[in-house]
Amino acid sequence: MQPVLQLENVERRFQQGESALCVLRGGNFGLFAGQSVALVAPSGAGKSTLLHIAGLLERPDGGEVYVDGVATTRLNDDARTALRRHAIGFVYQFHHLLPEFTALENIMLPQMIAGLTRRQARTRALELLNYLGLGARAKHRPTELSGGEQQRVAIARAVANGPGILLADEPTGNLDPKTAEHVFETLEALAKATGLAALVATHNEALAERMTRRITLKDGWMIEVTNG
Repeated sequence: MQPVLQLENVERRFQQGESALCVLRGGNFGLFAGQSVALVAPSGAGKSTLLHIAGLLERPDGGEVYVDGVATTRLNDDARTALRRHAIGFVYQFHHLLPEFTALENIMLPQMIAGLTRRQARTRALELLNYLGLGARAKHRPTELSGGEQQRVAIARAVANGPGILLADEPTGNLDPKTAEHVFETLEALAKATGLAALVATHNEALAERMTRRITLKDGWMIEVTNG
């Protein structure tokens, strides 16, 4: 089976004065449909950099990133944006919902940008909200939602266009343990129901141990960690 996301000998360096800081030294990693993989590493180890490269937001200095079997490093910016728009969803530590729009409208917007009609986008957004137990909150703006509700709306927005890959950077980092558990269960349910492949950077060891796999970063190398 072909991975939906594959990193092959990926390198990333940042120049610091006259020396180079190697954040990634040749990372290899494959993410398959239906898997949830925890990325657990100390702050500053390069988790966000890895997610940015995997999500086509940054280009690696070496190696290749494959999305659905497509090599991406030599694609032009327009092609990378188009691929990212339909194949990858993002969730961050802060929800980044647009405050002037309702929960429903926040989920509709990326679909309309992708070419769906307003009616089609609304139908899909309502389905997602109902699936996540937020149907009654559809007309509420972000400031009228709890932290957990905001993050679940952000997850719904991230998967609204039906991506095969979800990349999440500390999605429960701002939440209390009970709310974090609820948000994590949302991610689990979506992965199982849709075959979504999720790579989740987290400091929460309890949640990481429940995922399909776990990887870490050490001295720029990607290392698979056995769960359980």
